[in-house]
Amino acid sequence: MLTQEAIAELSAKRLLGSTSRMGRLRMRAYMAWKRSAWRLTIGFTRGVKRLMDLVAAGILLLVLSPVMITVALLVRRDGGPVFFRQTRVGFRGREFGMLKFRSMCVDAEARLKELLAHNEKSDGITFKMKDDPRITPVGRFIRKSSMDELPQLINVLRGEMSLVGPRPPLPREVALYSPDDRRRLLAVPGITCLWQIGEREGRLLEVGDRNQIEFPEQVDLDVRYIESQSVFKDLLILAKTVPAVLLGKGGA
Repeated sequence: MLTQEAIAELSAKRLLGSTSRMGRLRMRAYMAWKRSAWRLTIGFTRGVKRLMDLVAAGILLLVLSPVMITVALLVRRDGGPVFFRQTRVGFRGREFGMLKFRSMCVDAEARLKELLAHNEKSDGITFKMKDDPRITPVGRFIRKSSMDELPQLINVLRGEMSLVGPRPPLPREVALYSPDDRRRLLAVPGITCLWQIGEREGRLLEVGDRNQIEFPEQVDLDVRYIESQSVFKDLLILAKTVPAVLLGKGGA
């Protein structure tokens, strides 16, 4: 037969266990609410960003159509197809065909293997070569002015790209990525981004030379954007893209 002290001790344990269970239930409910609130916030932000992409890309395609038609005619006169469709890696590793006005000779991809030894990028992942012999005379002009990137507005309408986001890499580049490098694939790729405008220190009016930014820093800047992206930040990057292109510091 239980004594009064044993009964009191048992009751206390039961009460403590009940309180502990209630605490756990409250904690689970709180965490579930936090996760739901976070998903709602992220979903709302993505929705606003997508709406902004659709409206802006549609307007830009309409306004810039005379320029795009002119460029298309110039590229066509140069020989070969007007558009260059290149496989790129997008959000979470999904591949898609990124569009550009063709700025290189028709067999540019095949000739790349011959030129890899002249790569000016020390990281060996991305490729850059001064006076690349594959670039056509018309291509040199439209690259300098970034007009070769205008067809990517179609990619934006398709949802494969955004106006602002990390630049989509080539599959051969992704194959060389480290686990840390793959963090830049956690956002929808964009036409312009932080390193494209040369913003390295986060200053409000900062516009720098993207050619001085090596691949590891590009990854850091892309991750910084992903972790702090907002509609205001996107608008600021878009505004900075204009002077970056005019000063010859932007473009892909």
